[in-house]
Amino acid sequence: MPISAEFTSVLETQHTINFTECYPNGFLRYTDLCNILQLAAGEHAEMGGISFSDMQEFDQAWVMSRMRIEIDRLPRWKDKVVVKTWIVNLENSRSVRALELYCNDKKFVGCETFWAVFNTKSRRPEALALPHEHFEKFNDRFSTEERVRRIELPVDMNSVGTKKVVMSDIDIVNHVNNVKYLEWCLDMEPSEIVLSGKIKALDMNFMSEVLIEEDVEINRSESERKITGCILRNQKPCFAVEIQI
Repeated sequence: MPISAEFTSVLETQHTINFTECYPNGFLRYTDLCNILQLAAGEHAEMGGISFSDMQEFDQAWVMSRMRIEIDRLPRWKDKVVVKTWIVNLENSRSVRALELYCNDKKFVGCETFWAVFNTKSRRPEALALPHEHFEKFNDRFSTEERVRRIELPVDMNSVGTKKVVMSDIDIVNHVNNVKYLEWCLDMEPSEIVLSGKIKALDMNFMSEVLIEEDVEINRSESERKITGCILRNQKPCFAVEIQI
């Protein structure tokens, strides 16, 4: 698609939290928070001519490699929120994108994401085939106090569940949607942890794709003020999350 006449290098989108996105206590689910942020990133890419549809002409797609979310507070049902997003850098096959979520002009959430360009036929990373010079890159404008990073998995992780991938787990790139990994790990946590509002940050690493009908194992480890979750396929990590409380 051509670049939108309304394109700007910093995008602001609005969203009203609906009841399907909330926990029983009325606060936004962490998984739906991820979805709202990623939808804003996707809208910005589409307005700038580097969306999934544009990239599919070259058999390419964006896939997320890392994500960090810092949470001051969660919005609630019926809250009207604003998401701001911009590109920190974009070179060859890699891009860092920043996002912030506001409610009543107060910053509730900061997020940094690390993306790779992925060839949907070869299933390998490659340089972006589309022009992106019209995007201003904000190399010194960050949305989080800490940057995205590699998670070090503890040696004392325990198996807490298994999962067979079904069609509802699969996204448009034909692999498990990244938010599903977080959902599987959070489902293993006591409800009081998820509903307490005490989760201050989520770090996520997406290491390798998982396909339909594959079997995965969910592992977990807990230490003071930190929970680590990991998804394994064939005994190799494909996703890790660090939950900071």
